[in-house]
Amino acid sequence: MKVFCLGGAGRIAREAILDLVQFSDFETITVADVNEEQGQAVVNWLDDPRVNFVKVNVNDREDTIAKMRGYDIVLDGTTIALNGLTASLIAEAGCHGLNLNGFGDEDPYHDVFVQNNKTFIAGFGAGPGVTQMMAMHAANKLDKVDTVRVSHGAYRPFAFSKAITETTCYEYIPELPTRVVFENGEYLQVPPFSRPREIELPAPYGKNTQYIIPHGETKTLSKALVDKGIQLVECRGTWPQPNMRLLKALYEYGFVRNDEIEWNGTKFGIMDAIGEYLSQSEEGQNTELYGYALHVEVIGWKDGTQYQYIMTHTHPASDGSVEGWEGLRAYTRNVAIPAAIATDLIAKGHVGKPGILLPEYAFDPQTIFEELKKRDLYIHESVSVLSEEKAGASVSTL
Repeated sequence: MKVFCLGGAGRIAREAILDLVQFSDFETITVADVNEEQGQAVVNWLDDPRVNFVKVNVNDREDTIAKMRGYDIVLDGTTIALNGLTASLIAEAGCHGLNLNGFGDEDPYHDVFVQNNKTFIAGFGAGPGVTQMMAMHAANKLDKVDTVRVSHGAYRPFAFSKAITETTCYEYIPELPTRVVFENGEYLQVPPFSRPREIELPAPYGKNTQYIIPHGETKTLSKALVDKGIQLVECRGTWPQPNMRLLKALYEYGFVRNDEIEWNGTKFGIMDAIGEYLSQSEEGQNTELYGYALHVEVIGWKDGTQYQYIMTHTHPASDGSVEGWEGLRAYTRNVAIPAAIATDLIAKGHVGKPGILLPEYAFDPQTIFEELKKRDLYIHESVSVLSEEKAGASVSTL
């Protein structure tokens, strides 16, 4: 089997490639990137005979498709802005595929994947990805599901890469159509910093206020759970508190609209300029606490009793006490490892359905959890019986 890792020189993608080197049976693992210097550096770092480098520019459509052809699967680690383009390239090349974001620009290419009998998963990392597996694990134990609340704690610098800067700025565009909640059968668009809710994340992250964010889980879970009577799906998130304070101020003063201004005869978006500054500043490149924490609440009914499931996720410490998880790698590996696991499962035929699929329909949650456990990533489950008051809880690690 052969895997083509698009954008493979990126901070997250290279960690996915490392996982494929350590755990998969791929015979060829290609780092594909427009940056030859960085791509070759990844090859040298991995130091494995199965790993090679191919220079590719996705704006050169014919060349990119030609280079992808013959590969079993493409792991797409490029930015949100490229998702539609790269999905079209993967579809035409006749490969399976997966990306990290899943914001919907991939959907027009569903029929091409079906025609080629290939599978594409739009959005599989920590979240979207593992979050849907956590929600479905709980939902599968219930007859009816009323509520799902997905929460992310992404503890990383504001702008450690251009792709992450783009993601950060994108999620707080004031009129963003994908920032929605699902409520009583409808998708309701909400502004940034909507529906604040205190979320208790596992140590060392603790309790912080989280707000609605534009993530694929809102739409995928509302579709996957329609037969269980789902009434409410909300997706929230937080970054380190200095980042959140900065974003709130930028939002309140209108900067996140990215209005065009002129300076010394040059026109540019003001938020683009701020993002560029942060990508070059110490404050934008560092944060005090690194890592990723997931929290999923599922409320529903089984045999006439109402239950609340709280699913959380933990990972090795970022303080240098665990080799390979130091600092920023505690964030990037939490995103990259699930993507690598899903890539390997698709290539091995574990999905078996063509077209663009929701993660909920593609994978068995327990299979994902078992693979995560091999990498010291753990999913924890707490179950409470709900009546007028909470009537006690049981806790387990899956």
